[in-house]
Amino acid sequence: MSNDVTAPRQHSAPGFMICLGWVAILGCVIFAVSILIADFVVPNHDWIADTISDLGAGRYEFIVDIGIYAFSAALIACALLCAHVHFGDRWWSIATIGLALLGLIVFLVGARNEYGDRDSDGVVIHVYLVYALGLIMLTVPWLLSKGFADISAFLAKALKVISLLWLVSAPPFFFLPTGIDGIYERYLGLIAMAMVVLLGRFFIQRGKALNGGHG
Repeated sequence: MSNDVTAPRQHSAPGFMICLGWVAILGCVIFAVSILIADFVVPNHDWIADTISDLGAGRYEFIVDIGIYAFSAALIACALLCAHVHFGDRWWSIATIGLALLGLIVFLVGARNEYGDRDSDGVVIHVYLVYALGLIMLTVPWLLSKGFADISAFLAKALKVISLLWLVSAPPFFFLPTGIDGIYERYLGLIAMAMVVLLGRFFIQRGKALNGGHG
């Protein structure tokens, strides 16, 4: 009986990439739409002053929760895509893990329901999740840009811009007056969604190219 072990055939699966790419993009769309719906449905809500977290507490919390979970799925889809098509070295691997952690953190933000409502039941971890999200969101685009440098110059530059934009934009959020932090948080959300949409779009196009232009 032979002890030889045949190595598995490795290849990129175009259909898999296209599917996950659309999950990433649609997750962002659902998140954005859920916020817009909640802005109109939740009574006495000021979208300039009140944060997205405020929409996630109370009677209509399920509206934003759906969007939060959809965005979590979008981030995990990006992590799966980056793991499936590995363009970089250990930094790419770290960024891939970072995307998965971002997805988990976003999910926990929705699942824990710890918002600006003075929740004191158990251990309140919302603020720590926000700090972790901010730090990981800063590093992930920059680390991914190194892997994309030889594959897509446009995407590599775009990811660096996103990382730098997050660097200068995220810290001021913690010092803003409550009268404008709602609209500023939405601006930060757009930065994060831009990263996800760009990644989803790239992998959809790559999947179609590998599939002979079909898909």
